[in-house]
Amino acid sequence: MRRLLLVTAAASLAAIGVASSQDATMSFFVTSVGSGKGADLGGLAGADAHCASLAEAAGVTGKTWHAYLSTSDTDARDRIGTGPWFNAKGVKIADDVASLHSDANAITKQTALNEKGEVVNGRGDKPNRHDVLTGSKPDGTKIADQTCGDWTLSGAEGEAMTGHHDRTGLDDSAAAKSWNSSHASRGGCSQEALRSTGGDGLFYCFAVN
Repeated sequence: MRRLLLVTAAASLAAIGVASSQDATMSFFVTSVGSGKGADLGGLAGADAHCASLAEAAGVTGKTWHAYLSTSDTDARDRIGTGPWFNAKGVKIADDVASLHSDANAITKQTALNEKGEVVNGRGDKPNRHDVLTGSKPDGTKIADQTCGDWTLSGAEGEAMTGHHDRTGLDDSAAAKSWNSSHASRGGCSQEALRSTGGDGLFYCFAVN
């Protein structure tokens, strides 16, 4: 009987360990909220800090988070570690940087969840929030003049390249279906300008470790 109890206890502890491990696997998410100041995220440092704050509030600690954002001298693809990356439900998004920037990635509306594991509004929802800030080309390299002043502008000046986390747009073009390089913002970098094309100042976060 004692041996049976020990075996049962060991099995229970193992199960708890597996569950804890699964709970901590989140290494990718779309921010549930932006900075509130349009594309002014406080630069890369501010965006990274926002990722970390949201992840920690969701109970994921001990990871280093970087925003998937390019600037005039930085490529988003070089900021996010080597993978693999998983969403808040444990679904694998991509194995590595190459697969993330290929048709092999698993980014869809159902998998590009926020840090709370919630689906982010897309095309057809009210409000539509599918325009995700990236400042990047499809391969994850920078578009230097589409980063809203390296993520410091929030007015009528500048523009930012955005992607569609739900992989849908006005047509069936590759751009409309692109998660990271669909179209630039219109009317500037303010919260109002971003919302006018179906965004809300959201961006992608990746754990680099």
